[in-house]
Amino acid sequence: MKNAFQQLRTEIGTVILGQSSVVEALLVALLAEGHVILEGVPGTAKTLLVKLFSTLIQGEFRRVQLTPDVLPADVLGTSIFDLASQQFILRKGPIFTQILLADEINRTPPKTQAALLEAMEERQVTLDGETLPLSPLFWTIATQNPLEFEGTYPLPEAQLDRFLFKMVVDYPNAAAEKQMLANILGGFEPHNLSQWTGRPILDGDRILAARQEVRSIHVEDSILDYLLNLVTGSRSQPELLLGASPRAAVGWLRAAQAKAWLDDRTFVTPDDIKGIALPLLRHRFILKPEAQLDGISVDRVIRNLLSRIPVPR
Repeated sequence: MKNAFQQLRTEIGTVILGQSSVVEALLVALLAEGHVILEGVPGTAKTLLVKLFSTLIQGEFRRVQLTPDVLPADVLGTSIFDLASQQFILRKGPIFTQILLADEINRTPPKTQAALLEAMEERQVTLDGETLPLSPLFWTIATQNPLEFEGTYPLPEAQLDRFLFKMVVDYPNAAAEKQMLANILGGFEPHNLSQWTGRPILDGDRILAARQEVRSIHVEDSILDYLLNLVTGSRSQPELLLGASPRAAVGWLRAAQAKAWLDDRTFVTPDDIKGIALPLLRHRFILKPEAQLDGISVDRVIRNLLSRIPVPR
């Protein structure tokens, strides 16, 4: 089972070059049942990465291109009156899938952003008073441009907290970008994955089985105490208005178990906790205005927190 996930990482790495940490985070999130934000400038293969993932794990994939005029019904669906049957028929929206790519989520207004809240937290959608379940594999991956770009709507804290990770997708290094161009010259066409030679590696049943194995990874009391000290310590950081929530603590625990499982260990170590701190916390911490004026970054606050809380022996 673990070999399949390693093979998945290798296969994606042959196409998405120079983004190994992002691929690793997506694997952890998939095992920990956590949604992900991919933030980066246009053209850094965010959408291609998600499409590759869905192809390799045989997941049903739907994409929503979010713009200022997209309405909640465009995402969730709506009831339409059928003249033949004289009844309302539910036309399901793209959210009824296994892998939902919410492309440029911060380009759409808060009303449409909020349409994802129930689905992300409870894996269900309520339409016209009826609650409809989503697939147990339902996974939201949202892309967004940096907020300093024009025409963006920052996600509210309640929605940000429903994402397990926020990964920053940066430009690849020179060697990776040159290899990317070589792949294009060699015939790879990123806009037509049907011609790609890659084949599915996993399916839904194997992913669900792997998640059960992840939950059996042992966590010592000292590791739990360390995680809780980090969470509670974040709430008293002088630079922050908002620290980590209880939901963040649960996600941190599950993600640490997933990371240990991927590294072929049966127990969680402090390095597992520390290794995922940046993507897990950077979208949850809200800086005080004075800290922003002083040029303090959220990543710097996270690193200070990790250095301040003693690591268990």
